[in-house]
Amino acid sequence: MQKEKVEDKVFTEKISKKFEFDEAVAAVFDDMLSRSVPFYNEVRKLIVSLILKEQKEGLKILDLGSSTAKFLLDLHTKMDVKMQLKGLDNSQAMLDRAEQKCQAFGADITLELADMLSYDYAEEDVIVANYTLQFIRPMQRLELVKALFAGLKEDGMFIFSEKVVFEDKVLDKEMIDIYYAYKKEQGYSEYEIAQKREALENVLIPFTIKENIQMCKDAGFTKIETVFQWANFVTFVVKK
Repeated sequence: MQKEKVEDKVFTEKISKKFEFDEAVAAVFDDMLSRSVPFYNEVRKLIVSLILKEQKEGLKILDLGSSTAKFLLDLHTKMDVKMQLKGLDNSQAMLDRAEQKCQAFGADITLELADMLSYDYAEEDVIVANYTLQFIRPMQRLELVKALFAGLKEDGMFIFSEKVVFEDKVLDKEMIDIYYAYKKEQGYSEYEIAQKREALENVLIPFTIKENIQMCKDAGFTKIETVFQWANFVTFVVKK
């Protein structure tokens, strides 16, 4: 029987360290995502639908920062043919949760503890990175996307979602205020919101939409589209 979802209470107490994907976060991560990322479930379904349009036997799908494998499990339950599903994460706590879930669902999903900056990407059909690149240091982000470009097949696809900032600082502040109002509607207190903001400072570093697009161009990609946006959350579909 699937365990009941644990509610995110990580930031109800004063923080003592910067944000990290440890056991405390892994235990509540599914709830944290669904309440912290606007339209997270809808975006996940959209990406699954895009991949299903391309599905064929043996298609290689790689999820970067696969956390508790929620996305891969969704894809696994919807696919009509056997595709190769693999998740990479650098948090053992997340992978432990993912393994438990995959075993519970009897899902044939490969999970690997890995540093995505040094991973050997090869002949991938689809690479997905949902709210993952924003945790990579800006100086290293372009090199990672270059490696993804090189590791994709010629007709491959890179799909990624990111929190973004706006060039217009007034608009940016307004969007942040709207986002925090959204989080309050999800049951987070002002104290929890402030604690998480402090914990994420200099850990989550967002780009503008233009910077994300330019990064993809600099990596070699030529087809770059946005397929979803709510305030400062955007999903990109990128092809060679």
